[in-house]
Amino acid sequence: MTLTWWHNANAEPGLGFWRTVADEYHAKNPHVAVDVVPLQNEQFRTRIPVALQSQDPPDVFQSWGGGQLADQVSSGRVKDISEATGPWIGGLGAAARGWQVEGRQYGVPYNLGVVGFWYNKDLFTRAGITAPPATWKELLGTIGRLKAAGLTPIAIGGKDRWPDALYGGYLAVRGCSRQVLEDSVANYRFDDPCWVQAGQKTKELIDAQPFQKGFLATPAQQGATSSAGLLADGRAAMELQGHWNPSVMQGLMPDRKALGGKLGWFPFPAVSGGAGDPKAAFGGGDGFACSYRAPDVCADFLKYISSLDVQKRWAALNTGLPVAEGSESAVTDPTMKSLLDFRAGASYVQMYFDIALRTSVGQALNEAVARQFAGKAKPEQVIEALDTAARHR
Repeated sequence: MTLTWWHNANAEPGLGFWRTVADEYHAKNPHVAVDVVPLQNEQFRTRIPVALQSQDPPDVFQSWGGGQLADQVSSGRVKDISEATGPWIGGLGAAARGWQVEGRQYGVPYNLGVVGFWYNKDLFTRAGITAPPATWKELLGTIGRLKAAGLTPIAIGGKDRWPDALYGGYLAVRGCSRQVLEDSVANYRFDDPCWVQAGQKTKELIDAQPFQKGFLATPAQQGATSSAGLLADGRAAMELQGHWNPSVMQGLMPDRKALGGKLGWFPFPAVSGGAGDPKAAFGGGDGFACSYRAPDVCADFLKYISSLDVQKRWAALNTGLPVAEGSESAVTDPTMKSLLDFRAGASYVQMYFDIALRTSVGQALNEAVARQFAGKAKPEQVIEALDTAARHR
């Protein structure tokens, strides 16, 4: 039989690594061939929904869990793999819960990452900045110093919308208590004042004008002129992004070299007066699910992908944060280790809201925040749009 596998590692080192994993699985299971189909990340948003509604979906596909997966499960397009994964899923820790729907397992993670600021150390030095900002006030001050030095403080891929939502989401994590966030996601109620306050902080950032010219039309990860490309070649000093950013930047540079030792990372700053825990993280995982037409061997393939040996070798690529217990030590890059340490010390990791919520609600949130970044919506209007989508989900 043949397993068709769609994943989003369309550049090295992930591209070659997953190809090797597929070949290894075939060698161990000669009766199972794996047809690997790498896709650009943004393509999944349109291709997966269509493919799952067809009679010939991929057997294994990239999945971020949460409300998106719940939508796919409710339509009967994802395979329940609870029994097959039960004996070993515990080795992946709490991360595996992100791929559960009503207590049943529908996918398996291989990474649990966190969002933070990637920055160019040389540009910080040029602006006279000796340490990354630790508070919101310090971040705004850092933006001012970078602008005074003639530098673009922050690159953002506004064309793709979800990078805008990283700011609104993290500010909600800093401003809202964990209980409020959990209740909001579970009950689709966003009436706590902290949600509007997060939008007001977002407005403070937008009013500081930290982004590159034409940021509303800039993609996040596609091409050298994307926001990742702007950071990679020194045309911007910072970018708020996930753990994947270094590998994305390398893939965009002709010589496959980005900033190297010039690249640094720091967590999202603390926000004074907020009810959120400054040690809370905002992020999410990467994993895979089996479509409704996948053969039973699909779950065994996911077991191999998440096995300790494969996880350790994937961790050694220094492109993400593994979830298998005992694999963390394989991360050797100092910057990636700082992300791993931050995740380990986090009081909890709040899943991206556009993933945690049902697809229609998450998309409405991203669209509303994007309108705010474009100057077309006030903080109150963002929450109004979110409430409207929640009522009609």
